[in-house]
Amino acid sequence: MQDLKALHDAVLSGDARSAREITEKALAAGVPPLRLVNEFMVPAMDEVGRRFECNEYFVPELLISARAMKAALELIRPLLVAQGQQPVGRVAIGTVKGDLHDIGKNLVAAMLEGGGFEVIDLGVNVAPEQFVQAVKERGANVVAMSALLTTTMPSMRTTIEALHRAGVRQQVKVFIGGAPITQKYAEEIGADGYSENAPGAVTLAKQHLNASA
Repeated sequence: MQDLKALHDAVLSGDARSAREITEKALAAGVPPLRLVNEFMVPAMDEVGRRFECNEYFVPELLISARAMKAALELIRPLLVAQGQQPVGRVAIGTVKGDLHDIGKNLVAAMLEGGGFEVIDLGVNVAPEQFVQAVKERGANVVAMSALLTTTMPSMRTTIEALHRAGVRQQVKVFIGGAPITQKYAEEIGADGYSENAPGAVTLAKQHLNASA
């Protein structure tokens, strides 16, 4: 039996090929998929987040670690679904209407997946109605919005208002982020939280969902 710590190390170092190969062999040998996620992959991404916070890792390292995590998850996710395993939460994420920037949004999405969330990536230039639809039709219990332009920030408020009008605001936690966004702005528009980086977004989402469980 191979050393499964190698899976942890592959994710931590961003070695996507090794992460996938180790996962494939472990699953073939009968290792429970949830064990791979909970004991090796999530702890690796937690460590990635810690290193980022300590300025030991930077955005490129985050991206390649997230890519390695995703390579392994592609093999594991169908098995978890088949077993009826529930994700930590279901997140509808997108860059708001009028904004076409996606690097930050993609990084947050990858880190959320690494943290055990199911991610519904709505893409860029996402209208308020699309977020509402993701909550109603796909069961999202978290809405995560990104904006890089000050001119598109008002779309965040508009989306929260749309969630209220649709009668689903109380069903979801709303988190926002992006270069021009602040905690003060999050409070002004009625969002549940703000994070300035991807690891922080994962922590925020977990904290709020645990508090409401």
